[in-house]
Amino acid sequence: MSSVHGVDVPAVSNWLQAHVAGAVAPFAFDIIAGGHSNLTFKVTGADGRRFVLRRPPLGHVLASAHDMGREHRIISGLQRTAVPVAPALGFCDDVSVNGSPFYVMGFVDGFVLRDRATSEAVLTVDARRTASESLVDTMAAIHSVDLQAAGLHELGRHEGYIARQLKRWYGQWNQQQTRALPAVDRVHDELSRRIPEQGPATIVHGDYRLDNCMVAGTGQVVAVLDWEICTLGDPLADLGLLQVYWTGPNDPASAWTGSATTAPGFYDRAQLAQRYAQVSGRDLSNLPFYVSFAYWKLACILEGVYARYAGGALGARDAAELLPFKQQVEAAAAAAEQMLEQLT
Repeated sequence: MSSVHGVDVPAVSNWLQAHVAGAVAPFAFDIIAGGHSNLTFKVTGADGRRFVLRRPPLGHVLASAHDMGREHRIISGLQRTAVPVAPALGFCDDVSVNGSPFYVMGFVDGFVLRDRATSEAVLTVDARRTASESLVDTMAAIHSVDLQAAGLHELGRHEGYIARQLKRWYGQWNQQQTRALPAVDRVHDELSRRIPEQGPATIVHGDYRLDNCMVAGTGQVVAVLDWEICTLGDPLADLGLLQVYWTGPNDPASAWTGSATTAPGFYDRAQLAQRYAQVSGRDLSNLPFYVSFAYWKLACILEGVYARYAGGALGARDAAELLPFKQQVEAAAAAAEQMLEQLT
Protein backbone atom coordinates (compact mmCIF):
# COMPACT_ATOMS: atom_id res chain seq x y z
CA MET A 1 0.00 0.00 0.00
CA SER A 2 1.76 3.17 -1.19
CA SER A 3 -0.80 5.88 -0.52
CA VAL A 4 -3.38 6.39 2.22
CA HIS A 5 -5.11 9.72 2.82
CA GLY A 6 -3.61 11.03 6.08
CA VAL A 7 -0.70 8.56 6.23
CA ASP A 8 2.71 8.81 4.56
CA VAL A 9 3.01 5.03 4.25
CA PRO A 10 6.79 4.69 3.66
CA ALA A 11 7.77 7.18 6.38
CA VAL A 12 5.27 5.92 8.94
CA SER A 13 6.20 2.30 8.18
CA ASN A 14 9.85 3.07 8.86
CA TRP A 15 8.95 4.82 12.11
CA LEU A 16 6.78 1.91 13.28
CA GLN A 17 9.56 -0.60 12.72
CA ALA A 18 12.04 1.59 14.58
CA HIS A 19 9.85 2.58 17.55
CA VAL A 20 7.12 -0.02 18.15
CA ALA A 21 8.31 -3.35 19.48
CA GLY A 22 7.16 -6.25 17.35
CA ALA A 23 5.95 -4.15 14.42
CA VAL A 24 6.77 -5.97 11.17
CA ALA A 25 6.52 -4.30 7.75
CA PRO A 26 4.92 -4.09 5.30
CA PHE A 27 1.82 -2.58 6.92
CA ALA A 28 -1.75 -2.21 5.71
CA PHE A 29 -3.51 0.99 6.82
CA ASP A 30 -7.32 1.09 6.98
CA ILE A 31 -9.23 4.09 8.25
CA ILE A 32 -11.57 3.31 11.17
CA ALA A 33 -12.91 6.78 11.92
CA GLY A 34 -12.44 10.21 10.43
CA GLY A 35 -14.07 13.57 9.84
CA HIS A 36 -13.73 16.56 12.15
CA SER A 37 -12.44 14.37 14.95
CA ASN A 38 -9.00 12.78 15.06
CA LEU A 39 -8.34 10.28 12.29
CA THR A 40 -8.03 6.68 13.46
CA PHE A 41 -6.39 3.93 11.39
CA LYS A 42 -6.11 0.20 11.89
CA VAL A 43 -2.56 -0.85 11.09
CA THR A 44 -1.92 -4.51 10.24
CA GLY A 45 1.66 -5.78 10.13
CA ALA A 46 3.03 -8.46 7.83
CA ASP A 47 2.68 -11.00 10.65
CA GLY A 48 -0.98 -10.11 11.23
CA ARG A 49 -0.40 -8.14 14.42
CA ARG A 50 -2.71 -5.14 14.62
CA PHE A 51 -2.18 -1.64 15.96
CA VAL A 52 -4.16 1.60 15.98
CA LEU A 53 -2.71 4.93 14.80
CA ARG A 54 -4.27 8.27 15.74
CA ARG A 55 -3.50 11.58 14.08
CA PRO A 56 -5.22 15.00 13.92
CA PRO A 57 -7.85 15.68 11.26
CA LEU A 58 -6.57 17.14 8.02
CA GLY A 59 -8.44 20.39 8.74
CA HIS A 60 -8.24 21.54 12.38
CA VAL A 61 -11.30 23.14 14.02
CA LEU A 62 -10.29 24.09 17.58
CA ALA A 63 -6.70 25.09 18.26
CA SER A 64 -6.77 23.42 21.68
CA ALA A 65 -8.08 20.13 20.33
CA HIS A 66 -6.25 17.33 18.51
CA ASP A 67 -3.16 17.42 20.76
CA MET A 68 -1.67 13.99 20.11
CA GLY A 69 0.99 14.23 22.82
CA ARG A 70 -1.63 15.08 25.41
CA GLU A 71 -3.94 12.26 24.35
CA HIS A 72 -1.06 9.78 24.42
CA ARG A 73 -0.06 11.05 27.87
CA ILE A 74 -3.59 10.42 29.19
CA ILE A 75 -3.74 6.87 27.85
CA SER A 76 -0.25 6.16 29.14
CA GLY A 77 -1.17 7.46 32.58
CA LEU A 78 -4.26 5.25 32.73
CA GLN A 79 -2.41 2.02 31.86
CA ARG A 80 -2.15 0.82 35.47
CA THR A 81 -5.54 2.05 36.70
CA ALA A 82 -8.98 0.40 36.75
CA VAL A 83 -9.90 2.29 33.57
CA PRO A 84 -9.73 0.02 30.49
CA VAL A 85 -7.69 1.66 27.73
CA ALA A 86 -5.71 0.38 24.77
CA PRO A 87 -1.99 -0.23 25.40
CA ALA A 88 0.03 2.92 24.61
CA LEU A 89 2.89 1.83 22.33
CA GLY A 90 4.51 4.94 20.91
CA PHE A 91 4.28 8.67 20.19
CA CYS A 92 5.84 10.59 17.29
CA ASP A 93 6.21 14.37 17.59
CA ASP A 94 8.46 14.67 14.51
CA VAL A 95 6.14 16.29 11.96
CA SER A 96 8.54 15.44 9.14
CA VAL A 97 7.38 11.82 9.42
CA ASN A 98 3.68 12.31 8.70
CA GLY A 99 2.96 16.04 8.57
CA SER A 100 1.66 16.12 12.15
CA PRO A 101 2.22 14.26 15.43
CA PHE A 102 0.62 10.84 15.88
CA TYR A 103 0.57 8.02 18.37
CA VAL A 104 0.16 4.26 18.23
CA MET A 105 -1.86 1.95 20.50
CA GLY A 106 -2.41 -1.76 20.68
CA PHE A 107 -5.52 -3.05 18.91
CA VAL A 108 -8.39 -4.05 21.20
CA ASP A 109 -10.99 -6.55 20.01
CA GLY A 110 -14.53 -5.45 20.71
CA PHE A 111 -17.63 -3.78 19.36
CA VAL A 112 -18.55 -0.11 18.96
CA LEU A 113 -22.33 0.18 19.22
CA ARG A 114 -23.69 3.08 17.19
CA ASP A 115 -27.22 1.91 16.35
CA ARG A 116 -29.94 -0.37 17.63
CA ALA A 117 -29.44 -2.99 14.93
CA THR A 118 -25.81 -3.48 15.96
CA SER A 119 -26.70 -3.60 19.66
CA GLU A 120 -29.31 -6.29 19.03
CA ALA A 121 -27.02 -8.24 16.71
CA VAL A 122 -24.00 -8.47 19.03
CA LEU A 123 -25.45 -8.30 22.57
CA THR A 124 -28.09 -10.42 24.27
CA VAL A 125 -30.65 -8.73 26.49
CA ASP A 126 -28.57 -9.67 29.54
CA ALA A 127 -25.39 -8.37 27.89
CA ARG A 128 -27.12 -5.03 27.25
CA ARG A 129 -27.84 -4.78 30.96
CA THR A 130 -24.21 -5.60 31.65
CA ALA A 131 -23.13 -2.92 29.16
CA SER A 132 -25.28 -0.34 30.95
CA GLU A 133 -23.73 -1.20 34.31
CA SER A 134 -20.17 -1.50 32.99
CA LEU A 135 -20.41 1.86 31.23
CA VAL A 136 -21.40 3.57 34.48
CA ASP A 137 -18.89 1.64 36.58
CA THR A 138 -16.13 2.54 34.12
CA MET A 139 -17.09 6.22 34.27
CA ALA A 140 -16.95 6.06 38.07
CA ALA A 141 -13.49 4.46 37.74
CA ILE A 142 -12.36 7.36 35.53
CA HIS A 143 -13.56 9.77 38.19
CA SER A 144 -11.69 7.92 40.96
CA VAL A 145 -8.26 7.79 39.30
CA ASP A 146 -5.45 8.91 41.62
CA LEU A 147 -4.18 11.87 39.61
CA GLN A 148 -0.77 11.96 41.24
CA ALA A 149 -0.14 8.24 40.81
CA ALA A 150 -1.20 8.40 37.15
CA GLY A 151 1.00 11.42 36.47
CA LEU A 152 -2.04 13.45 35.42
CA HIS A 153 -2.27 15.93 38.31
CA GLU A 154 -1.18 18.77 35.99
CA LEU A 155 -3.32 17.76 33.01
CA GLY A 156 -5.46 20.87 33.46
CA ARG A 157 -6.69 23.45 35.93
CA HIS A 158 -8.53 21.90 38.86
CA GLU A 159 -11.00 24.64 39.68
CA GLY A 160 -13.79 26.41 37.80
CA TYR A 161 -14.46 23.69 35.21
CA ILE A 162 -18.06 24.62 34.35
CA ALA A 163 -17.29 28.34 34.17
CA ARG A 164 -14.40 27.64 31.78
CA GLN A 165 -16.57 25.36 29.64
CA LEU A 166 -19.34 27.95 29.45
CA LYS A 167 -16.85 30.57 28.30
CA ARG A 168 -15.26 28.27 25.74
CA TRP A 169 -18.42 26.99 24.12
CA TYR A 170 -20.25 30.32 24.22
CA GLY A 171 -17.27 31.75 22.37
CA GLN A 172 -17.62 29.00 19.78
CA TRP A 173 -21.35 29.67 19.52
CA ASN A 174 -20.85 33.39 18.93
CA GLN A 175 -18.21 32.74 16.27
CA GLN A 176 -20.17 30.11 14.37
CA GLN A 177 -23.88 30.75 14.90
CA THR A 178 -25.89 30.89 11.70
CA ARG A 179 -28.90 32.74 13.17
CA ALA A 180 -30.16 34.18 16.44
CA LEU A 181 -31.33 31.56 18.92
CA PRO A 182 -32.21 33.39 22.16
CA ALA A 183 -32.60 30.15 24.14
CA VAL A 184 -28.83 29.56 23.88
CA ASP A 185 -28.14 33.01 25.35
CA ARG A 186 -30.74 32.64 28.09
CA VAL A 187 -29.47 29.23 29.16
CA HIS A 188 -25.86 30.43 29.12
CA ASP A 189 -26.73 33.31 31.45
CA GLU A 190 -28.79 31.13 33.79
CA LEU A 191 -26.20 28.37 33.95
CA SER A 192 -23.50 30.96 34.69
CA ARG A 193 -25.59 32.23 37.58
CA ARG A 194 -26.29 28.79 39.04
CA ILE A 195 -22.94 26.94 38.85
CA PRO A 196 -22.81 24.45 41.73
CA GLU A 197 -19.80 24.39 44.00
CA GLN A 198 -17.23 22.04 42.53
CA GLY A 199 -15.66 19.36 44.69
CA PRO A 200 -12.15 17.95 44.21
CA ALA A 201 -11.21 17.81 40.54
CA THR A 202 -11.21 14.46 38.77
CA ILE A 203 -10.48 13.34 35.25
CA VAL A 204 -13.38 14.42 33.04
CA HIS A 205 -13.55 12.50 29.76
CA GLY A 206 -15.63 15.22 28.13
CA ASP A 207 -17.37 13.04 25.51
CA TYR A 208 -18.29 9.93 27.45
CA ARG A 209 -20.93 7.78 25.79
CA LEU A 210 -21.45 4.19 24.69
CA ASP A 211 -20.11 4.62 21.17
CA ASN A 212 -16.89 6.14 22.52
CA CYS A 213 -16.22 2.83 24.24
CA MET A 214 -15.60 -0.69 23.00
CA VAL A 215 -17.54 -3.55 24.57
CA ALA A 216 -17.03 -7.30 24.55
CA GLY A 217 -19.78 -9.71 23.56
CA THR A 218 -20.58 -9.99 27.28
CA GLY A 219 -21.32 -6.25 27.37
CA GLN A 220 -18.26 -5.48 29.46
CA VAL A 221 -16.43 -2.27 28.50
CA VAL A 222 -12.97 -3.31 27.27
CA ALA A 223 -11.62 0.09 26.19
CA VAL A 224 -12.57 3.74 26.54
CA LEU A 225 -11.79 5.70 23.38
CA ASP A 226 -11.55 9.32 22.19
CA TRP A 227 -9.73 11.12 24.99
CA GLU A 228 -9.02 14.21 22.86
CA ILE A 229 -11.03 16.69 24.98
CA CYS A 230 -10.32 15.05 28.34
CA THR A 231 -9.25 17.39 31.15
CA LEU A 232 -9.62 17.84 34.91
CA GLY A 233 -12.75 19.24 36.48
CA ASP A 234 -16.23 18.39 37.72
CA PRO A 235 -17.07 14.69 37.25
CA LEU A 236 -20.82 15.32 37.18
CA ALA A 237 -20.37 17.00 33.80
CA ASP A 238 -19.65 13.53 32.35
CA LEU A 239 -22.80 12.11 33.93
CA GLY A 240 -24.90 15.00 32.62
CA LEU A 241 -23.55 14.45 29.12
CA LEU A 242 -24.19 10.70 29.29
CA GLN A 243 -27.82 11.47 30.16
CA VAL A 244 -28.09 13.50 26.94
CA TYR A 245 -26.38 10.93 24.73
CA TRP A 246 -28.35 8.02 26.17
CA THR A 247 -31.92 7.07 25.32
CA GLY A 248 -33.05 3.92 27.11
CA PRO A 249 -35.94 1.73 25.97
CA ASN A 250 -38.44 3.63 28.15
CA ASP A 251 -36.93 7.11 27.88
CA PRO A 252 -38.39 10.02 25.92
CA ALA A 253 -36.32 10.96 22.87
CA SER A 254 -33.24 13.13 23.31
CA ALA A 255 -32.04 15.95 21.09
CA TRP A 256 -29.20 13.53 20.30
CA THR A 257 -30.57 11.00 17.83
CA GLY A 258 -28.51 7.91 18.68
CA SER A 259 -30.54 4.68 18.83
CA ALA A 260 -28.03 2.10 20.13
CA THR A 261 -29.37 2.09 23.69
CA THR A 262 -33.07 1.92 22.83
CA ALA A 263 -32.99 -1.89 22.56
CA PRO A 264 -34.60 -3.93 25.37
CA GLY A 265 -32.25 -4.73 28.23
CA PHE A 266 -30.45 -1.39 28.32
CA TYR A 267 -30.94 0.79 31.39
CA ASP A 268 -33.01 3.95 31.26
CA ARG A 269 -31.43 7.30 32.16
CA ALA A 270 -32.72 7.27 35.73
CA GLN A 271 -31.22 3.82 36.30
CA LEU A 272 -27.85 5.02 35.00
CA ALA A 273 -27.90 7.93 37.44
CA GLN A 274 -28.93 5.67 40.32
CA ARG A 275 -26.12 3.24 39.51
CA TYR A 276 -23.59 6.07 39.38
CA ALA A 277 -24.74 7.41 42.74
CA GLN A 278 -24.38 3.95 44.27
CA VAL A 279 -20.94 3.25 42.80
CA SER A 280 -19.41 6.72 43.25
CA GLY A 281 -21.15 7.85 46.44
CA ARG A 282 -21.68 11.30 44.92
CA ASP A 283 -24.67 13.55 45.62
CA LEU A 284 -26.75 13.94 42.45
CA SER A 285 -29.19 16.56 43.71
CA ASN A 286 -27.82 19.06 41.15
CA LEU A 287 -27.93 16.61 38.23
CA PRO A 288 -30.55 18.66 36.29
CA PHE A 289 -28.01 21.50 36.12
CA TYR A 290 -25.42 19.24 34.53
CA VAL A 291 -27.96 17.78 32.09
CA SER A 292 -29.02 21.30 31.10
CA PHE A 293 -25.38 22.24 30.61
CA ALA A 294 -24.84 19.13 28.47
CA TYR A 295 -27.80 19.95 26.21
CA TRP A 296 -26.57 23.53 25.89
CA LYS A 297 -23.06 22.36 25.03
CA LEU A 298 -24.52 19.94 22.46
CA ALA A 299 -26.40 22.82 20.85
CA CYS A 300 -23.14 24.79 20.54
CA ILE A 301 -21.26 21.81 19.10
CA LEU A 302 -23.98 20.92 16.58
CA GLU A 303 -24.28 24.53 15.47
CA GLY A 304 -20.60 24.44 14.59
CA VAL A 305 -21.15 21.28 12.53
CA TYR A 306 -24.21 22.82 10.85
CA ALA A 307 -22.31 26.04 10.07
CA ARG A 308 -19.43 24.12 8.46
CA TYR A 309 -21.76 21.98 6.39
CA ALA A 310 -23.84 25.01 5.35
CA GLY A 311 -20.57 26.70 4.38
CA GLY A 312 -19.72 23.88 2.02
CA ALA A 313 -17.26 21.89 4.13
CA LEU A 314 -18.56 18.68 2.56
CA GLY A 315 -19.48 20.15 -0.81
CA ALA A 316 -22.78 21.63 -1.91
CA ARG A 317 -25.76 20.67 0.27
CA ASP A 318 -29.33 21.94 -0.15
CA ALA A 319 -31.32 23.40 2.73
CA ALA A 320 -33.55 20.33 3.11
CA GLU A 321 -30.53 18.07 3.55
CA LEU A 322 -29.13 20.31 6.30
CA LEU A 323 -32.46 20.88 8.06
CA PRO A 324 -32.02 17.98 10.57
CA PHE A 325 -28.81 19.59 11.89
CA LYS A 326 -30.59 22.91 12.33
CA GLN A 327 -33.48 21.20 14.12
CA GLN A 328 -31.14 19.27 16.43
CA VAL A 329 -29.54 22.52 17.55
CA GLU A 330 -32.92 24.03 18.32
CA ALA A 331 -34.11 20.88 20.11
CA ALA A 332 -30.97 20.77 22.26
CA ALA A 333 -31.35 24.43 23.25
CA ALA A 334 -35.01 23.88 24.13
CA ALA A 335 -34.17 20.79 26.18
CA ALA A 336 -31.49 22.74 28.05
CA GLU A 337 -34.05 25.37 29.01
CA GLN A 338 -36.58 22.76 30.08
CA MET A 339 -34.05 21.05 32.34
CA LEU A 340 -33.28 24.34 34.05
CA GLU A 341 -36.92 24.58 35.09
CA GLN A 342 -36.36 21.52 37.31
CA LEU A 343 -33.97 23.62 39.41
CA THR A 344 -36.42 26.38 40.22
